[in-house]
Amino acid sequence: MNLHLEGLIAAPFTPMQADGSLNTDLIPAYYEFLKHNGVSGAFICGSTGEGVSLTLREKKLVTEAWAACAAGDPAFTVMPLLGGTCIADCIDLAQHAAGVGMDAVSFTSPSYFKPANVEMLAECIIAIAASVPEMPFYYYHIPVLTGVGFAMYDLLQAIDGRVPNFAGIKYTHEDFMDFQSCLNFRNGRYDMLWGRDENMLSALAVGAKGAVGSTFNYAAPLYHRLMEAFEKGRMDTAATLQQQSIDMIRLLGKYGGISVGKSYMRLVGLDCGQFRLPVRNMTDGQFEAFRADVAALDFDSFKSGRILAKNTF
Repeated sequence: MNLHLEGLIAAPFTPMQADGSLNTDLIPAYYEFLKHNGVSGAFICGSTGEGVSLTLREKKLVTEAWAACAAGDPAFTVMPLLGGTCIADCIDLAQHAAGVGMDAVSFTSPSYFKPANVEMLAECIIAIAASVPEMPFYYYHIPVLTGVGFAMYDLLQAIDGRVPNFAGIKYTHEDFMDFQSCLNFRNGRYDMLWGRDENMLSALAVGAKGAVGSTFNYAAPLYHRLMEAFEKGRMDTAATLQQQSIDMIRLLGKYGGISVGKSYMRLVGLDCGQFRLPVRNMTDGQFEAFRADVAALDFDSFKSGRILAKNTF
């Protein structure tokens, strides 16, 4: 399918109550928050959204909540990650997503019983995509978590012409040779969405137009400025902005990893609760130290807010 998304697509956190249960009541405000900050879509129930820690029913509830918010909004694309362990569950979730009006669906490689080769991964994709033939279907490439690191250029060759609704790849890896080859495959036939916020500038340089990222949730203005600077040829400015992104992302590692994103969300006024086990969350003392480190980044100058100011250079 000829779907080519552009701009920033957030990977939202799944809002949780204090007891660890879902807080889908927050999702309408979350949707409005992203819209106000110029984000053009949401990739839900992925790594950032704790999809692997949600039950099948919970994934459907989250999907339904986002579908209700974005219904009738052609400027905002929502796609859920179906998962990547049980193919039958992925088919069930894909058909549910089609039924509630999702714009697309995504699938990542099985990571316990791993496919032996690219052809076996392609067979998984074919089986699930065929269950929703009218929906754009994306593969989510994140070998750091799945342990499946086949070249995506090889995957495109394996599925080309066999999956009519295959739209593209969410590419969360650092192999720019492979990424650029995928961008140029069949004269740009497939949509290649960049998935590493910390080196977006490098992806823009080889031709990326759309990106999916967790930090777009709370620092969208920074990336809008970066993309605008790149488009205007202001490479020094773009490089400075990318370094701000890197400095912000380094705090994720300092304070515990993926869960730190929810602490950033607290600082922009959208409390999504905590991550579920086995992910470690901050203590109250760590949060205060984190808040001080964030202030030292001048976070207020580029954080997401209710209104996105126009930036000029």
